Amino acid sequence: MNVNPNEFGTSLESSVRSKEEQDNAILNMYMERKSLVLQFLQSNLSPQLLEHHQKKLELLKKCYYYVEVMPPHIVMRDESRALISTDVFQIIDSWRLERMKKVARTQTEIQLVLLTELLEQLQRGREELVCYIETSDVITFLSKWDSVMQKMSVLSKLMNKVLSLQVPGKLHAKHRLVSHADIRGTRIPNIKLSLTTKMPVVFDRKESVAYKNWAHLKWFTENQESSPEQYELHFRLLKHGTQTELGQRGIVAISSNTCVVFDLLPDRSYEFTIRRAETYTLVYETWHDTITLTTAKDQYLEGNLFCHVLLSMLIFFF
Repeated sequence: MNVNPNEFGTSLESSVRSKEEQDNAILNMYMERKSLVLQFLQSNLSPQLLEHHQKKLELLKKCYYYVEVMPPHIVMRDESRALISTDVFQIIDSWRLERMKKVARTQTEIQLVLLTELLEQLQRGREELVCYIETSDVITFLSKWDSVMQKMSVLSKLMNKVLSLQVPGKLHAKHRLVSHADIRGTRIPNIKLSLTTKMPVVFDRKESVAYKNWAHLKWFTENQESSPEQYELHFRLLKHGTQTELGQRGIVAISSNTCVVFDLLPDRSYEFTIRRAETYTLVYETWHDTITLTTAKDQYLEGNLFCHVLLSMLIFFF
């Protein structure tokens, strides 16, 4: 069989060119898909974003959770058939509301646990994708592309779930909260329940100072509520021995964000804890800020001690 050298060379050149084009197409596909994964990691799963959500979770764990009843007031008729505005809590069955508060507490605990688990899954998912990019060659990368796309889709859904869980949800009551017998023929209102949060109360560590026998405490919230609130300031002596020292503890009820505690012992360490006063609608709280302050030494006693030491030295030498 006769072979034309020109045809053979043309065929070989065409095969080489086809192979190069195929390699370039594979490389371009690899670069495009790698870019998609990197963009996903930088926008949807960046370390900064995950850290932000982690800090948000830590804040939510310190918040106060309340059950909110809407509407807060309803219009009813009194015995003379006159219309009056009534606080909704006056017509709600207290036993049924207590049951709903337990449901609200459970819902809050579940949401916080779920948020913790979801953020851990997102962190692991990011690490897996980063490892996949850094260790896979071109062929391995492309062969696993379907599973990578599925992984990114799952992680996107997890992130959306995180965002939804960061907002307290509605509460669904299986039974009516208002008894027919308590509203004297008034049409039963459509009462809705939901969870609301308040930011944690934190000591101002620059403004909170202890002196010889008294201490000045100051606290704040991240977004200070405009309406006045009731607080409880707890304090106790950390080390005590005498009967007098055993009584160095107490609780101060106050409606401002500052408090002065008197009659403290000098040169002693006290623990102060601040919290919101418990209300009827409170359903969940687990964290309270605590600060330790040490009162100043008694200068009079120090002076007497110095004089006593000096006198002893004079007697020793003379």
